Amino acid sequence: MRGILLTGHGGMDKLEWRENIPVPTLSEGEVLIKVGACGLNNTDVNTRVGWYSKTAISGSDNNAQEEVEPDDGGWGGTSLQFPRIQGADIAGEVVEVKGSQFRHLLGETVMVDPWIRPLKHPERYNVIGYLGSEIDGGFAEFTKVPGNAVHPVKSEYSLVELATFATSSVTAENMLDRARVKAGDVVLITGASGGVGSALIQLANRREARTLAVSSKGKVNEVKSIKPDDILLRESDNFIDEVMSLTSGNGVSVVADVVGGSIWPQLLEVLNHGGRYVCSGAIAGPMVEFDLRTFYLKDLTLVGATIVPPGTFGNLVNYIERKEIRPLLAETYRLKDFKNAQSSFLEKSHFGNIVVYM
Repeated sequence: MRGILLTGHGGMDKLEWRENIPVPTLSEGEVLIKVGACGLNNTDVNTRVGWYSKTAISGSDNNAQEEVEPDDGGWGGTSLQFPRIQGADIAGEVVEVKGSQFRHLLGETVMVDPWIRPLKHPERYNVIGYLGSEIDGGFAEFTKVPGNAVHPVKSEYSLVELATFATSSVTAENMLDRARVKAGDVVLITGASGGVGSALIQLANRREARTLAVSSKGKVNEVKSIKPDDILLRESDNFIDEVMSLTSGNGVSVVADVVGGSIWPQLLEVLNHGGRYVCSGAIAGPMVEFDLRTFYLKDLTLVGATIVPPGTFGNLVNYIERKEIRPLLAETYRLKDFKNAQSSFLEKSHFGNIVVYM
């Protein structure tokens, strides 16, 4: 089969188009998916350049990453096995099933939960893997996954549109769950024009929270299209004052952050007493200044959000089927043109998701 192989940590030269990759052979409880489309996300880039390693200290939006060949280059702090087929945001059709347990999936249009869990013990977090990291993903004609990761979807959206949701939306929903976001909360969302940020706006709106989106000036109109209640400019010199003005001096109850970097201390300052900060990314840099007094004097709760509990992805598919959230498709590329797709992704000039298809 044809596909893109990641041959090691490094630059674009580590991504190779191959036309002789063996079609995966199924084990009991696995299904084979003919990939219709697969979306790009930051994890693809972070894994390629080794950004998850403790040796990398710059932001994940920095194209010129340090030259590393780390032993801890995977998202879980472990080494990766190469070559690897990346790609976690899969939409396609089940064309083969091994065993009777998942036979009902044969012929179905499906989306795939990017968090891959053991069939017998799906709650064991220490053995959960990420699609395209611990096992091969969707940047190829076919991929195999355990049947418990596969979700049939009944939707008018195309496969390309369905491939915009998986990683960004399930990450966002997990963040909102872990921060206990409910109707009436005021949620400040950083990186609002990115995949996770835009998903946070839609999913927080769905919960009837008030959304304050932080966006660059150049993408304000696009962010407005998904209807946050207010927009703040990332370039503002008076960020704290503007947040406090919008909230009548009360601050926000939740900060949902995927940016980190130099703005981080201000994010804690705008939280109200007892506020919750949840993080699932550090696009602008993982190293931040942290004043413990702000943390403990305001009784804040800081929450990390990575591994998604079972059931969350199924909920997301239900939202899609009911059109409670919509796809944000920025660009499409043929899989053979993957390097161009990832180059465009790294430019960060797009709004929504970039998707490749065969």
